[in-house]
Amino acid sequence: MDIRFILVALALASPALSITLPQRAQAQVQAPAQAQAKPAEAGQSAAIKAFSKALMIGDVLDVMRAEGIANSIELSDSLFPGENAAVWAAVVSMIYDTGKMHSRFDAALAVAVGNDSETLKAAQVFFASDLGQQIMTLEIAARRTLLNKAAEATAKESWAGLVAEKAARADQIIRFSDANDLIESNVMGALNANLAFYRGLSGAGGFGDAMSEDQMLAEVWGQEPDIRRDTTEWLYPFLSLAYQPLTDAELDRYTAFSETDAGQKINAAIFVAFDAVMGAISADLGQAAGRLMAGQDI
Repeated sequence: MDIRFILVALALASPALSITLPQRAQAQVQAPAQAQAKPAEAGQSAAIKAFSKALMIGDVLDVMRAEGIANSIELSDSLFPGENAAVWAAVVSMIYDTGKMHSRFDAALAVAVGNDSETLKAAQVFFASDLGQQIMTLEIAARRTLLNKAAEATAKESWAGLVAEKAARADQIIRFSDANDLIESNVMGALNANLAFYRGLSGAGGFGDAMSEDQMLAEVWGQEPDIRRDTTEWLYPFLSLAYQPLTDAELDRYTAFSETDAGQKINAAIFVAFDAVMGAISADLGQAAGRLMAGQDI
């Protein structure tokens, strides 16, 4: 469904900040999400690739790379001053390899979908349609726009205005988000990515003495309120900006598909796929950061 892992905050981006997530979220952070379905048949690989194309995943990953590099470089000012800043920038650029990211996404999606060809077919029909392609294009364009801080501020002001006016479009956006469980899923994804970052950081000696799993979990859970707030503050303006060109009827059609059994299943599978992508990237970033902090060569 819509663009995932909007705010995967690196663990060191802010100090530990606590709120209790639903049990489903707790379990996922303690044991990062993995697809439970059996791998898809070899003959289904073409269908997975076709669906990935319909989702415009290549373009999505290009934006994720730009976002990830920008966020990672911000850390260098406090973590890697001087010569290490340049090393860190080069390593981050290598880690955000969109070719590897795409392969990992498709592989994880195939496992998550398994042999559920009916769900995949229904999702392909919707997202490959004229409306589906328009939606994907709008989402990617909006996400690129929000790379600009001024544009992000404007989008937030616009969303605040819709809420203050109690506009029908605001209700539509909230219904769409709820149908896709976007807040909870993005929060869980960010927490899982942060845990992967800590594991990589600790394993590479970034904390000096090794950090225990319980300590890492405590640190990650401490970030949950800020992650939830930032996700919420970013998500609704993003959705409002992206879907502004859609008619109310078109947005209702998107939400209606999201509420179907196929829509719910493919939404969960897409989140699993992005979880695999961001988990691997976060672990690699953590390991690289840990080595630099420990004075090791990368």
